[in-house]
Amino acid sequence: MPLIQTNTIDNLSVYGVSQVSYTVNGESGKDYSAALAAAALRQTAGIEASTAAYADLVKVRARKVEELGQVMAELSKAYASLRVKDAESGDSATVDNGAWVNGTALKYGITLVFKANTADMTRSNLMKGQNEIQYAMDVESNNLQQDTVALQGLFSKRDNAFSTAARIVRKSDDAASSTIGNIV
Repeated sequence: MPLIQTNTIDNLSVYGVSQVSYTVNGESGKDYSAALAAAALRQTAGIEASTAAYADLVKVRARKVEELGQVMAELSKAYASLRVKDAESGDSATVDNGAWVNGTALKYGITLVFKANTADMTRSNLMKGQNEIQYAMDVESNNLQQDTVALQGLFSKRDNAFSTAARIVRKSDDAASSTIGNIV
């Protein structure tokens, strides 16, 4: 059954025009303004459901960017601690929280190369790891920005639908009040 169903009232016409009633959400006898308000509220509810799913996605992306940023900070700190500043040297540095750094990178599909059974990485592996983490952060940040814009658009649509419903109800109430005022 559609949200708003128009029903012709049998044997009732005014100046030859058949009269109709409306069924809104399965409730007969509702007027057209109530039908419009119900439609706007249903639209609001649908948008709200989409908004919740998008908000969850944005939270997941933000968490990923944050965790990758923490991994990058640990790799940068290890890189800064290298004693020899020659890019060709084979020196290495210990990555603080190496197990967490490695586990977090793996969680997001990035393989960091540590020396066997240690939290140490060579200069070249630190540089490679930093580049991969930075690339992943950039991609995820761009996706996060796009999702945030889409989420803001959904919020705007939801607010507009709710405002429309409120405006319809207010106009209907004003019209009823005016009619009652004219009768009295």
